[in-house]
Amino acid sequence: MHIPDGILSAQVCAAGYAVTGLATWYSLRQINRRPDPTAEIPKASLLTAAFFVASSIYIPVPPASVHLILNGLLGVVLGYFAFPAILIGLFFQALVIGHGGLTTLGVNAAMMGIPALLAYHMFQTRHTVGQLLKEPARTGVFAFLGGALGLGIAALIFLALIILNIPAQLDAGAEQTAVLALSIGHVPLAIIEGVFTAMLVLFLRRAKPELLEG
Repeated sequence: MHIPDGILSAQVCAAGYAVTGLATWYSLRQINRRPDPTAEIPKASLLTAAFFVASSIYIPVPPASVHLILNGLLGVVLGYFAFPAILIGLFFQALVIGHGGLTTLGVNAAMMGIPALLAYHMFQTRHTVGQLLKEPARTGVFAFLGGALGLGIAALIFLALIILNIPAQLDAGAEQTAVLALSIGHVPLAIIEGVFTAMLVLFLRRAKPELLEG
């Protein structure tokens, strides 16, 4: 789901960097308001590495295949650390394994990072709107929603960006069909990532509940 170099115009790439810069500043500002801003760096580093590796794990969804993203999981577990973690992970994915590009780094970071922050806030609403459910079902359901919606929203942004910015030299009809099929292919992946996020969060709730307090 990474957008490579050469697809988007210079104006869209610049706008992506502007949005990413603003989101990074806001995330770091929220992190610095914590009593110990450095306490969660080891957890963030571990999940940044998992995000980097996840893009190399492909799941066949005929007639194509998709790869894990894990942006919703990072949002649920890391909170505001998720955006800089995804930005760093995307930078090394573009540099080392050629996923995405450096000109589209800002767009890709905003496309995956902002849904991660939305997933974090979705997970936090378990304390208010989730009161009708008992634990651990409440934590599991909201972790699933955060993990699934994080990826789902990113796929919708990807679909909109590509369809609205198809280069003139390409067959617009064929490209729209291919991108729509690829986006639909992410529906089962969103369910898989939602289930994985719920399983991981329920494990952390039992083994290390303090890791979910951010």
